[in-house]
Amino acid sequence: MRTFTNIVTLAAIILIIAISGCTTIDTEPELIPDIIENDKENTFTISTNSFENNGEIPSRYTCEGDNINPELIPGILPEDAKSLVLIVDDPDAPRGTFTHWIIWNIEPGSIINEDTIPGVQGLNDFKTKEYAGPCPPSGTHRYFFRIYALDTMLDLESGSTRPILEQAMQDHIIAEAELMGTYSRE
Repeated sequence: MRTFTNIVTLAAIILIIAISGCTTIDTEPELIPDIIENDKENTFTISTNSFENNGEIPSRYTCEGDNINPELIPGILPEDAKSLVLIVDDPDAPRGTFTHWIIWNIEPGSIINEDTIPGVQGLNDFKTKEYAGPCPPSGTHRYFFRIYALDTMLDLESGSTRPILEQAMQDHIIAEAELMGTYSRE
């Protein structure tokens, strides 16, 4: 009977610790989970605290707001990831997919903080080397934040174009994930 009481007491203590840990709000996590061995049960993801996947992107991250990148949180990485690449684009643009931001050689194991340049920037379709937020001419557009884990660092000059980046990435992508948000101008 005493063993059963000890088990119940221990379970209650663990439950209290778990519940108290769940009430803590961590708005700016610093590091992503540790790199793990290739475990087929785990998948590479990308998330943000700024908007829900498939949800509306706040105007702060658009041409109508501060036009800064949202915080992006890469998920569990393959153990052989050497760098990350981020491509942000709009497939609903009138003339076809429009690239808003390309950036590479992002260090694995870190979060892409809001309004930062975490790697080497390429030329977007606005012909600038910077994040250019959603700015649809009309209607609601989808914006994809795609992240790629590579098994290498890329030897590309700043300002390289998306086709050059994609060519350099070939045969080096070991995981990829995407986050999608929508936006329509007021």
